[in-house]
Amino acid sequence: MFKLNNGVLMPKIGLGTFLMTEEECLTIVPEALKNGYRHIDTAQMYQNEEAIGKALKLTNLARKDYFITTKLSPQKLGYQNALEEIETSLKKMSLSYFDLILIHWPSQDYQINEATWRAFEKLYNDQKTRAIGVSNFNIHHLDNLLKTAQIKPQVNQIEMHPGLQQSAALKYLTSHDIKMISYGPFMRGEVFLKEGRYFETLNKIAKKYQKTVAQIIIAWGLQRGIFMIPKTKTIARLKENYQAQEITLTEEEMKEIALLNRGRMVYTDPDNFSFY
Repeated sequence: MFKLNNGVLMPKIGLGTFLMTEEECLTIVPEALKNGYRHIDTAQMYQNEEAIGKALKLTNLARKDYFITTKLSPQKLGYQNALEEIETSLKKMSLSYFDLILIHWPSQDYQINEATWRAFEKLYNDQKTRAIGVSNFNIHHLDNLLKTAQIKPQVNQIEMHPGLQQSAALKYLTSHDIKMISYGPFMRGEVFLKEGRYFETLNKIAKKYQKTVAQIIIAWGLQRGIFMIPKTKTIARLKENYQAQEITLTEEEMKEIALLNRGRMVYTDPDNFSFY
């Protein structure tokens, strides 16, 4: 667990559910929980909140024993929209509260972000969620949000992987006591390409520990103090990814991975986001 700035403990590794169908959710989510995962990460845009809610009912875990994150759709920003949409998500998932809610993508209109954040603060104060945060916010988005926020974000979930290590963002977030969550840690599979620029270094380290490249990436992120949200639909990989937190890399290995940084974004640039 890592501790958020409001004292809430959040599992270091979560299961990403982007593009998971209902059938996959009903299989993978209970299996993940059976294998130690306690954090499930979803979003309104993923259109699988209801399926994950059903999957949670297939387990014997008490509500306090798992951590659920969802994200507000970028089409639903604004104060009233945010209040209504999070309530809708709670109903879809048959939950009375979330552990973490995020603004999925920032608007380039700072006032819209501020209004949405006021709704998140109300949801937090009304105990509809244990923590609030943002996703895909660049430093300028956060700078503006922090000017008016009564409660500062607990987290910012952004693209972070060996090709885009986000050191400046990590330094900024750390200075504000905001934790980083990494999505897309495997670069859409690019880190596994044997002819690619990342595989050789990562595979050399993986062989030393008799682990997988995926496990090395997760361990590397965790050692930087970053929450990791790997996604897999394979049960064997599910177990391997979770076990990555048992690995401790040397300082030299951390430096080797640092040299892989290319500033390479493989997902959408938040400053050029047009899904509204």
